[in-house]
Amino acid sequence: MPNPLENRHIALGVTGSIACYKSVDLASKLTQAGALVDVLMTPEATKFLAPLTFRSITHRPVITDIFAPESELSINHVAVAERADVVIVAPATANTIAKLAHGLADDPVTTTVLATRAPVIVAPAMDANMYENAATQQNVAALQGRGYIIAGPASGRLASGLIGLGRMLETPDLLGCIKVVLGRDGDLANRKVVVSAGGTQEPIDPVRVIANHSTGKMGYALAEAARDRGADVSLVTTPTALEDPYGVNVIKVRTALEMRSALLHQCSNADALIMAAAVADWRPTETADHKLKKGDSDTWSIDLVKNPDILAEISGEGLIKVGFAAESEDLIANAQSKLVSKGLHLIVANNITAPDSGFGTDTNRVTLVDREGRTTELPLLTKYEVGHEILDRVAKVLA
Repeated sequence: MPNPLENRHIALGVTGSIACYKSVDLASKLTQAGALVDVLMTPEATKFLAPLTFRSITHRPVITDIFAPESELSINHVAVAERADVVIVAPATANTIAKLAHGLADDPVTTTVLATRAPVIVAPAMDANMYENAATQQNVAALQGRGYIIAGPASGRLASGLIGLGRMLETPDLLGCIKVVLGRDGDLANRKVVVSAGGTQEPIDPVRVIANHSTGKMGYALAEAARDRGADVSLVTTPTALEDPYGVNVIKVRTALEMRSALLHQCSNADALIMAAAVADWRPTETADHKLKKGDSDTWSIDLVKNPDILAEISGEGLIKVGFAAESEDLIANAQSKLVSKGLHLIVANNITAPDSGFGTDTNRVTLVDREGRTTELPLLTKYEVGHEILDRVAKVLA
């Protein structure tokens, strides 16, 4: 399942908000991912954007008038609604939310929502005072009570110049929300998957740390892949430059001991643990509470103590454990040794010296080794695709 959006029918309802410029990017990203995007616009939305903008991006007709002779809705008002795998209204104004809450259908967007049996996502966009108004809150609650997914809004600077809650979510979050909805009946539905990511930081003093080159990209890709297959995902991660994945429970840690504590807690009711984090083997025996000065000496020594082996320590009845072996030599032999010593079901071995699969890259070239001794060498793939290859094995064991 490398692309959950491929050939999926997405009905995108666009209403009259300045935030509709974000809908252009959303339509573009969905189309690039292989989705079939049908755009529906209210009359007010066409005052902000021309329908040709969306048609140029999606290469599909844009519906703006339920009575237009060439419109599918004038021939069969449920045409788009019936074929949609998901309907998303983005942006959703206060007025549109009110109409949806009261079952009104007087434009292409509200007509399609009322006619569909597909999941409906509503992405609010309005001034903070409008969103916080009791009437809007009652309308949002009514939609949630009917099973609609309310995506956002976010807090930030609004078109009015005010700072508050009312910004439409950005494209990555909306794409994540759509993937969550499309994947909720996937092969990992009702399963809890715990993923670790990033490189731990062991403080020497308030300024200096012992760290490594891990960026967390592999762990984050795994978390997104598991989410897209319907799993309840907890991501235990060290500080990274990556945005939190939508729909994933993110737990922030810094040190190996903090990661150990978080993983022990999260794995108490988990079905699978995938340990993609690069955990420091050692930490300073003492951490200074003030910045240590350089002094006159040309050398400096730090006493270190070994960190616990988190993956070997964690166990549980029925818990599937997957580890990573980031090696610079003797790749398979070292991976097989870790597989046994840590009690793993699967280990992912990768050569960190390869320029296309080392730290910080968006791709990875790995070999999968299972406890039956089978080795599978994968070609160069994106880290998201590698994540699905790993989860294919996890899902098979769980099944």
